[in-house]
Amino acid sequence: MGPPETPPPPDPFLDAAIAEAETGLAEGGIPIGSVLVIDGEIVGRGHNRRVQNGSPVLHAEMDALENAGRLSAADYRRSVLYSTLSPCDMCSGAALLYEIPRIIVGENQTFQGPEDYVRARGVELDVRHDARCISLMTEFIAARPELWNEDIGE
Repeated sequence: MGPPETPPPPDPFLDAAIAEAETGLAEGGIPIGSVLVIDGEIVGRGHNRRVQNGSPVLHAEMDALENAGRLSAADYRRSVLYSTLSPCDMCSGAALLYEIPRIIVGENQTFQGPEDYVRARGVELDVRHDARCISLMTEFIAARPELWNEDIGE
């Protein structure tokens, strides 16, 4: 048996995405959060607002991009997108469209988007396997499977 695993250092940006997920849950929505970071600063925050806004497209990543406002191509190309959950096809597509070079994912145990495709397109994808993110989604899916299935198109 090897030495015990050292927990990863705190990441304030993942913490901010988790706070967004918790806000979404408190609002009666799906607990997924996201932040867009440029040059070490959060420029956009968001959480899944499909339920709250009656929207078919307001996943957390889309909300964070919307709240960041219009940015230049150069801004996107030096940004990092954080999401508490592996981005779906739609959100991955937005990241590819704007050439966001790096995506930090809280967890991909409860749902995995097109990660291999995103990596094949040159995006650095870092999955953190964060216990807080896993717990948020596991508990939500158990409590509201019909809402979760609607969110992922099942």
